[in-house]
Amino acid sequence: MRISDRRFALYLMTPAALFLAVFVAYPLFRLVADSFFKISPIAGGPRDFVGFQNYVTAFTSEAFTSAGWRTFAYTLVVVTLEFALGLGMALLFTTLGKKSQIWRTVFLYPLMIAPIVAGLLWKFLMIDNFGLIGTLLHQAGLLSDPNQIGWLSDPNIVLFSVAIPDIWLTTSFMCLVLFAGLQNIPGDLLEAARLDGARAPALLFRIILPLLRPVIAVALVVRGIDAARAFDTILIQTNGGPQSASETMSLLIYRTMIRFGDPGLASAMGTIYLLAMLAIAFVAVGTIWRPGKDN
Repeated sequence: MRISDRRFALYLMTPAALFLAVFVAYPLFRLVADSFFKISPIAGGPRDFVGFQNYVTAFTSEAFTSAGWRTFAYTLVVVTLEFALGLGMALLFTTLGKKSQIWRTVFLYPLMIAPIVAGLLWKFLMIDNFGLIGTLLHQAGLLSDPNQIGWLSDPNIVLFSVAIPDIWLTTSFMCLVLFAGLQNIPGDLLEAARLDGARAPALLFRIILPLLRPVIAVALVVRGIDAARAFDTILIQTNGGPQSASETMSLLIYRTMIRFGDPGLASAMGTIYLLAMLAIAFVAVGTIWRPGKDN
């Protein structure tokens, strides 16, 4: 029995389509649908339709807007530093060539550490009273007291302190992606530019970065979304404190759902958060990658 190519392709796609429908489309549909209801946290409790009331409550909540700005600041700091450090290391590894094989392997080790373990490690390094970083800075003469800087207890700097484990963990991912992109840049193009008298800044900003646009767009979008949903490292270090100064959007949604027992409001926050991430991703791809505009 012969079947057409079209039908054969449909047979091949059916398992993947079923998987996506069950594990992606249905949870998203439930998330959006639940955002229009006032849901009792008790199993079998009432479920009342309230329209857009949960969205109004979210947008008028100071905790929601504050968490949104903190998530934006956290993501901006983390992704900017990871991109700068990752690009620098990728350029260094490309310059070293085969001599960088061992260093590349060592540099990738943080990727193998679980985020919750990294959070615990950096918590003990920065915690007040016996944190190793404060003690080392005091012994080096940079601080008059080991507890002079409250890395995890000062509301003014805690958001940047909890970002350090994230930067330490995933800079190697950014470096790996950018290093792979650098391998696809033709060497004769760079050599011709050098013969024409182009110096290092001109090579970087006029040739390398423009050719890396698609890779940079993918790396920034993937890491941006990943950083914006940071949860475990912050939870283990500060649990969102002190005074909610490190409470990002993921932590706020988690608390609204689990601690305050309001699944409907948490679903509305999650839906707004999802739409914001999609909008930022489309803008990033359109402005950095610019598919079809460079041809």
